[in-house]
Amino acid sequence: MTFIARLLSKTKPVLVPGKLLVSELWFEVPLDHSKPDGKKIKLFARTATKYERPVVPLPADDKSWQKPYLLYLQGGPGFGNPAPQDSTLSTYMLDRGYELLLLDYRGVGFSCPVSASTLKEVGGPKEQAEYLKHFRADNIVRDSEAVRKCLTKDYPPEKQKWSIFGQSFGGMTALTYLSFHPAGLREAFITGGLVALDKGPEEVYSITYPRVLERNKDYYAKYPQDIAAVKEVAAKIIELGGEDGIPIPAGRLTVPRLMTIGLNFGMDGGIDLVHNMILKMKADLDQFGVFTKASLSKFNQMIDWDSAPIYILLHEPCWCYGPGVAGKWAAERVGKSLDTFQWLQADWAGPESLKEDEPLCFAGEMTYPFLLDTCEDLSGLKETAQILAEFDEWPSLYDEAQLQENKVPVYAAIYNDMYVDPDTSRVTARKVKGIKTWETNVHYHGAVRQKPQDVFRELLNLRDDTID
Repeated sequence: MTFIARLLSKTKPVLVPGKLLVSELWFEVPLDHSKPDGKKIKLFARTATKYERPVVPLPADDKSWQKPYLLYLQGGPGFGNPAPQDSTLSTYMLDRGYELLLLDYRGVGFSCPVSASTLKEVGGPKEQAEYLKHFRADNIVRDSEAVRKCLTKDYPPEKQKWSIFGQSFGGMTALTYLSFHPAGLREAFITGGLVALDKGPEEVYSITYPRVLERNKDYYAKYPQDIAAVKEVAAKIIELGGEDGIPIPAGRLTVPRLMTIGLNFGMDGGIDLVHNMILKMKADLDQFGVFTKASLSKFNQMIDWDSAPIYILLHEPCWCYGPGVAGKWAAERVGKSLDTFQWLQADWAGPESLKEDEPLCFAGEMTYPFLLDTCEDLSGLKETAQILAEFDEWPSLYDEAQLQENKVPVYAAIYNDMYVDPDTSRVTARKVKGIKTWETNVHYHGAVRQKPQDVFRELLNLRDDTID
């Protein structure tokens, strides 16, 4: 299969804060790379390089000065890239001789963004589901290869390969890249993304739910007063809104939706973030007997599911590693089988059914069908989501045989991770020939943003250490 991207436009480099020269690029690629003459979509990217003033200016058509590209593969799925001046890669990697490329994946950021309104233009639920089947990591990699070939076609051969840096879901995408198109890669960095190559959503959640429970224990050990506070907030939500919940700026707040803010437990400072939200809501009840608009707005901003519909629609499918595997709302099914997530049960009697010292446990990085009932924009996508949840003919995301023969240098960070089980990461690392790993139990999933000085130091040490 030949991957073709057409460069539609590229702006003249502009100097931005941080002494970066930034250009904005638009590309056109096929929705389906196997049908290059079919429907086209647009992709957006920014490049960034350090501002330098050479003593002797080079001719504009001289490509010998071109620095090799470093493509950043964002986490998610469902989120666009930050501006280059806001990316930690600009701070730590541009001095290493790279030109950074921040390519928004198809469907996110500025690249044909997926939303309830844009999906209506595609058609009904069946057409929407067919469209979204092209938005997983396999096609993100095809887009990337098409863009690489487009950008480097006139470069010296030694600079046509590029490096990739994958965080979280971006690390999963990097493994797909290494599996099917390693010829385009010079090296790969992976942080928090060494996932299982042969485990579907149900197996993944059976492993990660216990890690979520560990973080709940850490939360309530640090803030024992929240055992009562969380239950009081939950009881008030039921009192004011029943099963339907209470109105918030973009949907409705129910007890199950309240419990999804445990997603933050996987990040540095996440426990404190959740506590402060509960503290604010509890303070409302103590002073006014209801939740204030300010608190409900803050809650809505804490995890705005509507702003990233791909996260809900394709989160479980991104774990479907090949044919015969379907999501079928695995997170809900596994959670219901555990005694500690009572709020997932249809016949749950509410927080008053719990013992005085028994906490109400938060969820982690899981997506649930009830989000399609409680989030304003997502409510129109229920049928589309169900079609995707039942689909089990996904193409393969990984080629273990290729990874076992891998020749691309790979440098990976394995964290004390609630989202990606470190034991699983070690198993996957053993399946990638030549990989070098740095393991730490004092950094969490978002360390590349929150503790970047440590992460980049260790990854670059792995790259630069040539002692056999």
